[in-house]
Amino acid sequence: MRTDTTPTERPSPSSTLHAVAEPAGRALPDGDALPARRHLPALPPSRTVLDVVIPVYNEEAGLEACVRRLHAFLTGNFPYGFRITIADNASVDRTPEVAAALVGAFDEVRAVRLEEKGRGRALRAVWGSSDAPVRAYMDVDLSTDLNALLPLVAPLISGHSDLAIGTRLAGGSRVVRGAKREVVSRAYNLILRGSLAARFSDAQCGFKAIRGEVAARLLPLVEDTGWFFDTELLVLAQRAGLRIHEVPVDWVDDPDSRVDLVSTAVADLKGVWRVGRALATGALPLARLRRPFGDDPRDRGLAGVPGGLARQLLGFCAVGAVSTLLYLALYSLLRTGAAPQVANASALLLSALANTAANRRLTFGVRGRNRVVRHQAQGLVVFAVGLALTSGSLAALDAADASASHGSELAVLVVANLAATVVRFLLFRTWVFHSGAVRPARASQPSPSAHPAAGTSPYSATGTPYPATDVSEPAPETAPTGTPTATPVPTAAADADRVSAPAAHDERTRA
Repeated sequence: MRTDTTPTERPSPSSTLHAVAEPAGRALPDGDALPARRHLPALPPSRTVLDVVIPVYNEEAGLEACVRRLHAFLTGNFPYGFRITIADNASVDRTPEVAAALVGAFDEVRAVRLEEKGRGRALRAVWGSSDAPVRAYMDVDLSTDLNALLPLVAPLISGHSDLAIGTRLAGGSRVVRGAKREVVSRAYNLILRGSLAARFSDAQCGFKAIRGEVAARLLPLVEDTGWFFDTELLVLAQRAGLRIHEVPVDWVDDPDSRVDLVSTAVADLKGVWRVGRALATGALPLARLRRPFGDDPRDRGLAGVPGGLARQLLGFCAVGAVSTLLYLALYSLLRTGAAPQVANASALLLSALANTAANRRLTFGVRGRNRVVRHQAQGLVVFAVGLALTSGSLAALDAADASASHGSELAVLVVANLAATVVRFLLFRTWVFHSGAVRPARASQPSPSAHPAAGTSPYSATGTPYPATDVSEPAPETAPTGTPTATPVPTAAADADRVSAPAAHDERTRA
């Protein structure tokens, strides 16, 4: 396990109770986009991979048991170096003394002190100053069963996901809590789905993790310093296209929670309104959070494989809707003076010519007169398939009911045209306009090594961004002289540059 200092050189407990200031401003670190996701390299046991933050406020009674239990679990089950960070939210009881004693007892435990309350403020400050490639947090009451910790961080270590959250509302979760909290939690998530189009199932479960380079980019955009911090973080990540992994958890609610549900709910609704307005006006630079082109397998083109399926489907559906209306109008017009089969064939032929021309230009992007006659000829073959389907449907209707009404004929034709539409699109895409839909293979793909992951704190003690470093080349644990190196921690001098934020109603970490 990681030890930041040797047993003989470890500083006194009081020296580890840093006064941490939150990062200054909302400026993003340099760079246009996040680096490509990749598996963390094999690191020595002395290298910290996971930093677990425990935000606390007046938790002198339960803090020691929590840290000892978490430390024992990580020591026996976590295969990487870890650190436990106690984030004291301006406690006024004996919490700082308990934290100092734990720092003295365990090499992997550190404590930081914030002079203002707010769980979001604590997480932004500690996550922002951490050097660990993966950063997590959990409630001090350990309501979540610790067996979910490895499934939580594994997708981040492997490079599969950007953030991971525990969820109490998934089918595989097992939850023990009161009806009031259950109703409030589900109602809140319904509000998020309806107002902010949230796709994650549980915004407020106190069990989350984030990759270091994502935290460096995302945290400066999150304004809230209290309970809404989690929700804002997840909404911005989702809107930026980042991948959020969900882990069903076993959860036993803490009956001693002192959270003011009314004031917290009001603050959350205000946060929903603020974030929704910012998203609607485009005030957030979410493009800076997107991964580089080529990180998503859907970005990669292969020779001979048709591309642009989604765009072509939309274009084909739009053209098809217009041509169907044209076909039905022509059929109704011609049906006044012709038999059903003649009216159907004539209407379908005219609409098919228009449909082929429109799809050639608008859906598949074929320009000019080159091969236009061939395309129309192939379109007539496709028309013959549609004619067979619709004519066969009319013949079947006539055999079943020779006196069927005009409305029944139209209903049968609509259903037959839907089937003909699917066949028409497949034939257009793979045969008629095949050459116009093929995307050549790229000569090269972006190399993950060209986008080093940020493994250091995004802010220095003066509030300026640190340069990003690649976690595949970890810095040595000791300086050339053999003295341990310390993680840079913002000092109280950074408070002058910090943007003030309203104090949150943060009595303790809630479910």
